[in-house]
Amino acid sequence: MLNKKSVDDINVKGKRVLVRCDFNVPLKEGKITDENRLVAALPTIKKLIADGGKVILCSHLGKPKGEPKPELSLAPVAVRLSELLGQEVKFAADPEVVGPNAKAAVEAMKDGEVVLLENTRYRAEETKNGEAFSKDLASLCDVYVDDAFGTAHRAHCSNVGVTQYVDTAVVGYLMQKEIDFLGNAVDNPVRPFVAILGGAKVADKLNVISNLLEKCDTLIIGGGMAFTFLKAQGKEIGKSLVDDTKLDYCREMVEKAAKLGKKLLLPVDAAVAASFPDPIDAPIEVQNVSVDAIPADTMGLDIGPETAKLYADTVKSAKTVVWNGPMGVFENPTLAQGTIAVAKALADTEATTIIGGGDSAAAVNQLGFGDKMTHISTGGGASLEFLEGKELPGVAAANNK
Repeated sequence: MLNKKSVDDINVKGKRVLVRCDFNVPLKEGKITDENRLVAALPTIKKLIADGGKVILCSHLGKPKGEPKPELSLAPVAVRLSELLGQEVKFAADPEVVGPNAKAAVEAMKDGEVVLLENTRYRAEETKNGEAFSKDLASLCDVYVDDAFGTAHRAHCSNVGVTQYVDTAVVGYLMQKEIDFLGNAVDNPVRPFVAILGGAKVADKLNVISNLLEKCDTLIIGGGMAFTFLKAQGKEIGKSLVDDTKLDYCREMVEKAAKLGKKLLLPVDAAVAASFPDPIDAPIEVQNVSVDAIPADTMGLDIGPETAKLYADTVKSAKTVVWNGPMGVFENPTLAQGTIAVAKALADTEATTIIGGGDSAAAVNQLGFGDKMTHISTGGGASLEFLEGKELPGVAAANNK
């Protein structure tokens, strides 16, 4: 297992602790519209405050592309964090992030106080992992804590570069949880282990499909990418989404599953319509048809009821389930039925249920099943790369135990 030092393994009393958080929250007219990411960061921040550290927080927000953009300032985050923590979070407003305000604020800190730096992506070097900015960040601290899993698959100054100039680099509770759940689920699962992959494109999940086939007992395929698998088997899929360059790959994966003695489940029926809903949540007429009888002038937009039952029944006997990607166009109430059925099955099982970030996390939360899942990943791209079996630079940079 990825054996990384965490905030429980260090003593921070009287030390300056730089914490990389994921405060990339949605803002509307300067107001935070979803504060899940702030709330998720609180356990680590509170632990460091209680242990007497001088807590310096940093994060990116949006894509300012290396220049200060007032609408992407972290100032509103400092205000809301102060309320959530019940103590002041001093905001260091420096366009260059580590500037006179940040240096003065850190210099004046007492044990247990909190400072928030400006958006790390105000600096162009951040996303290029440049040396100067990495050194600037390191100059503020004695200890570094990475609690931002959402950016762990990228090597930036604030999560990788900085660790080269700080002796102690550990992970926070949120990062630890991601490593434990996603890492253990894939490398050391309680069996039977069922993996569910959905979403639109096969191309996005090529390595995930291949890697999970080696690890899981049953792989369930849904979403738009199922139609490329169905076409690869010679079925008529009408106007459904398809990636013709991946037909051979899909055949290979079906063969690989057979060779490894794994179950690979594909839809047996689909909800089809004349065209994609426009706007996405517009009323739409669908019919449920067998995958052997998809009319040529229709497109598949969700798994059908028979498939939903098959997938739900498969989940019932599982002990570990990892799910990444919705079963259909879940933003439309008519086309959310397959995704709801799978979410319900996961909510009702005793198994360890892990949702791999991105659209599947959004779907589970929007449909009201979020609190029934064992773990919902905070990283879309990062959780996908983890499931692919890739080493994530942000995780690798932390000290080993």
